[in-house]
Amino acid sequence: MSSIGGAVVWMTGLSGAGKSTLANALHGRLAEAGQRSVVLDGDVLRRGLNSDLGYTLADRTENLRRVAHVAALFRQQGFVVIAAVISPEHQHRRAAREIVGEGFIEVFVNAPLQVCEARDVKGLYVRARSGEIPHFTGITGRFEVPLAPDVDIETDRVSLDTAVATLLAHLAEVGHLSGLPAEAASHAF
Repeated sequence: MSSIGGAVVWMTGLSGAGKSTLANALHGRLAEAGQRSVVLDGDVLRRGLNSDLGYTLADRTENLRRVAHVAALFRQQGFVVIAAVISPEHQHRRAAREIVGEGFIEVFVNAPLQVCEARDVKGLYVRARSGEIPHFTGITGRFEVPLAPDVDIETDRVSLDTAVATLLAHLAEVGHLSGLPAEAASHAF
Protein backbone atom coordinates (compact mmCIF):
# COMPACT_ATOMS: atom_id res chain seq x y z
CA MET A 1 0.00 0.00 0.00
CA SER A 2 1.33 3.42 -0.97
CA SER A 3 1.41 6.19 1.57
CA ILE A 4 1.76 8.78 -1.21
CA GLY A 5 -1.18 7.71 -3.34
CA GLY A 6 0.78 8.03 -6.59
CA ALA A 7 0.98 5.20 -9.05
CA VAL A 8 2.13 4.50 -12.59
CA VAL A 9 -0.34 2.56 -14.73
CA TRP A 10 2.01 1.33 -17.47
CA MET A 11 -0.15 0.28 -20.42
CA THR A 12 1.62 -1.98 -22.89
CA GLY A 13 0.22 -3.51 -26.06
CA LEU A 14 0.29 -3.40 -29.83
CA SER A 15 -0.48 -0.29 -31.84
CA GLY A 16 -4.26 -0.16 -32.11
CA ALA A 17 -4.90 -2.26 -29.00
CA GLY A 18 -6.66 0.68 -27.31
CA LYS A 19 -3.99 2.04 -24.97
CA SER A 20 -4.63 5.73 -25.68
CA THR A 21 -8.41 5.34 -25.64
CA LEU A 22 -8.28 3.49 -22.33
CA ALA A 23 -5.72 5.92 -20.86
CA ASN A 24 -7.84 8.95 -21.68
CA ALA A 25 -11.02 7.33 -20.36
CA LEU A 26 -9.29 6.37 -17.10
CA HIS A 27 -7.86 9.88 -16.79
CA GLY A 28 -11.36 11.35 -17.20
CA ARG A 29 -12.85 9.10 -14.53
CA LEU A 30 -10.02 9.87 -12.12
CA ALA A 31 -10.49 13.62 -12.72
CA GLU A 32 -14.23 13.28 -11.99
CA ALA A 33 -13.32 11.68 -8.66
CA GLY A 34 -10.86 14.45 -7.78
CA GLN A 35 -7.79 12.26 -8.23
CA ARG A 36 -4.78 13.99 -9.76
CA SER A 37 -3.68 12.11 -12.86
CA VAL A 38 -1.77 12.65 -16.08
CA VAL A 39 -1.55 10.74 -19.36
CA LEU A 40 1.84 10.11 -20.95
CA ASP A 41 0.95 9.02 -24.48
CA GLY A 42 3.79 7.41 -26.40
CA ASP A 43 2.74 8.95 -29.73
CA VAL A 44 2.57 12.45 -28.23
CA LEU A 45 5.92 12.07 -26.44
CA ARG A 46 7.53 10.91 -29.69
CA ARG A 47 6.57 14.25 -31.27
CA GLY A 48 8.15 16.26 -28.46
CA LEU A 49 10.38 14.96 -25.67
CA ASN A 50 11.52 11.98 -27.70
CA SER A 51 11.46 13.45 -31.22
CA ASP A 52 15.20 12.81 -31.55
CA LEU A 53 14.70 9.03 -31.34
CA GLY A 54 13.91 6.43 -33.99
CA TYR A 55 12.72 2.85 -33.66
CA THR A 56 15.92 0.84 -33.30
CA LEU A 57 16.22 -1.24 -30.15
CA ALA A 58 18.59 1.34 -28.63
CA ASP A 59 16.22 4.21 -29.45
CA ARG A 60 13.18 2.35 -28.12
CA THR A 61 15.06 1.59 -24.92
CA GLU A 62 16.00 5.26 -24.48
CA ASN A 63 12.45 6.39 -25.32
CA LEU A 64 10.99 4.18 -22.61
CA ARG A 65 13.70 5.11 -20.11
CA ARG A 66 12.73 8.77 -20.51
CA VAL A 67 9.02 8.00 -20.20
CA ALA A 68 9.65 5.99 -17.02
CA HIS A 69 11.65 8.82 -15.43
CA VAL A 70 8.95 11.39 -16.23
CA ALA A 71 6.33 8.99 -14.85
CA ALA A 72 8.35 8.51 -11.67
CA LEU A 73 8.56 12.27 -11.12
CA PHE A 74 4.78 12.66 -11.38
CA ARG A 75 4.20 9.59 -9.17
CA GLN A 76 6.42 11.09 -6.48
CA GLN A 77 4.09 14.11 -6.45
CA GLY A 78 1.07 11.89 -5.82
CA PHE A 79 -0.29 11.67 -9.37
CA VAL A 80 -1.72 8.56 -10.95
CA VAL A 81 0.34 8.45 -14.13
CA ILE A 82 -1.15 6.63 -17.09
CA ALA A 83 1.62 5.75 -19.53
CA ALA A 84 0.28 4.48 -22.86
CA VAL A 85 3.39 3.08 -24.53
CA ILE A 86 3.92 -0.03 -26.66
CA SER A 87 7.04 -1.10 -24.67
CA PRO A 88 7.42 -4.25 -26.76
CA GLU A 89 10.02 -6.20 -24.79
CA HIS A 90 10.19 -7.68 -21.30
CA GLN A 91 13.42 -5.76 -20.68
CA HIS A 92 11.65 -2.43 -21.36
CA ARG A 93 8.89 -3.10 -18.88
CA ARG A 94 11.32 -4.50 -16.31
CA ALA A 95 13.51 -1.37 -16.59
CA ALA A 96 10.45 0.90 -16.27
CA ARG A 97 9.35 -0.97 -13.14
CA GLU A 98 12.84 -0.52 -11.63
CA ILE A 99 12.91 3.21 -12.44
CA VAL A 100 9.40 3.87 -11.08
CA GLY A 101 9.66 1.61 -8.05
CA GLU A 102 6.70 1.47 -5.70
CA GLY A 103 3.34 1.98 -7.35
CA PHE A 104 4.18 0.50 -10.76
CA ILE A 105 1.21 -1.33 -12.27
CA GLU A 106 1.74 -3.20 -15.54
CA VAL A 107 -1.40 -3.37 -17.66
CA PHE A 108 -1.49 -5.51 -20.78
CA VAL A 109 -3.91 -3.83 -23.19
CA ASN A 110 -4.52 -7.05 -25.01
CA ALA A 111 -6.02 -7.31 -28.50
CA PRO A 112 -5.23 -9.75 -31.30
CA LEU A 113 -3.13 -8.45 -34.19
CA GLN A 114 -6.03 -8.72 -36.67
CA VAL A 115 -8.21 -6.54 -34.39
CA CYS A 116 -5.43 -3.97 -34.08
CA GLU A 117 -5.00 -3.91 -37.85
CA ALA A 118 -8.75 -3.42 -38.34
CA ARG A 119 -8.70 -0.47 -35.91
CA ASP A 120 -5.73 1.20 -37.62
CA VAL A 121 -7.09 4.50 -38.95
CA LYS A 122 -3.59 5.82 -39.70
CA GLY A 123 -2.73 2.99 -42.07
CA LEU A 124 0.43 2.09 -40.15
CA TYR A 125 -0.01 -1.67 -40.45
CA VAL A 126 -0.53 -1.45 -44.22
CA ARG A 127 2.61 0.67 -44.51
CA ALA A 128 4.54 -1.75 -42.30
CA ARG A 129 3.42 -4.77 -44.31
CA SER A 130 4.53 -3.05 -47.53
CA GLY A 131 7.99 -2.46 -46.02
CA GLU A 132 7.53 1.29 -45.69
CA ILE A 133 7.91 1.23 -41.88
CA PRO A 134 10.78 -0.95 -40.65
CA HIS A 135 10.81 -2.49 -37.15
CA PHE A 136 7.03 -2.05 -36.75
CA THR A 137 5.92 -3.87 -33.62
CA GLY A 138 3.80 -6.90 -34.40
CA ILE A 139 4.83 -7.04 -38.07
CA THR A 140 8.62 -6.81 -38.51
CA GLY A 141 9.36 -5.92 -34.90
CA ARG A 142 8.63 -8.32 -32.07
CA PHE A 143 6.22 -7.86 -29.22
CA GLU A 144 6.86 -10.00 -26.17
CA VAL A 145 3.54 -10.69 -24.48
CA PRO A 146 3.71 -9.79 -20.78
CA LEU A 147 4.23 -12.92 -18.70
CA ALA A 148 2.51 -11.76 -15.51
CA PRO A 149 0.89 -8.33 -15.91
CA ASP A 150 -0.85 -6.86 -12.89
CA VAL A 151 -3.97 -6.38 -15.04
CA ASP A 152 -4.88 -7.91 -18.42
CA ILE A 153 -7.58 -6.06 -20.36
CA GLU A 154 -8.85 -7.79 -23.50
CA THR A 155 -10.12 -4.75 -25.38
CA ASP A 156 -11.77 -6.84 -28.08
CA ARG A 157 -13.89 -8.61 -25.43
CA VAL A 158 -14.84 -5.95 -22.86
CA SER A 159 -16.40 -2.51 -23.14
CA LEU A 160 -14.43 0.62 -22.43
CA ASP A 161 -16.52 1.22 -19.29
CA THR A 162 -15.76 -2.29 -18.02
CA ALA A 163 -12.05 -1.84 -18.75
CA VAL A 164 -11.95 1.47 -16.85
CA ALA A 165 -13.89 -0.03 -13.94
CA THR A 166 -11.41 -2.92 -13.78
CA LEU A 167 -8.48 -0.50 -13.59
CA LEU A 168 -10.18 1.68 -10.96
CA ALA A 169 -10.93 -1.37 -8.84
CA HIS A 170 -7.30 -2.48 -9.09
CA LEU A 171 -6.01 0.99 -8.16
CA ALA A 172 -8.32 1.05 -5.16
CA GLU A 173 -7.40 -2.49 -4.14
CA VAL A 174 -3.68 -1.71 -4.07
CA GLY A 175 -4.21 1.60 -2.26
CA HIS A 176 -3.54 4.19 -4.96
CA LEU A 177 -6.69 6.29 -4.93
CA SER A 178 -6.13 9.27 -2.61
CA GLY A 179 -6.95 7.61 0.66
CA LEU A 180 -10.25 6.04 -0.39
CA PRO A 181 -10.56 2.48 0.92
CA ALA A 182 -10.91 -0.12 -1.83
CA GLU A 183 -14.61 -0.77 -1.11
CA ALA A 184 -15.51 2.93 -1.15
CA ALA A 185 -13.45 3.62 -4.27
CA SER A 186 -15.06 0.81 -6.25
CA HIS A 187 -18.52 2.20 -5.41
CA ALA A 188 -17.51 5.81 -6.08
CA PHE A 189 -17.08 5.05 -9.75
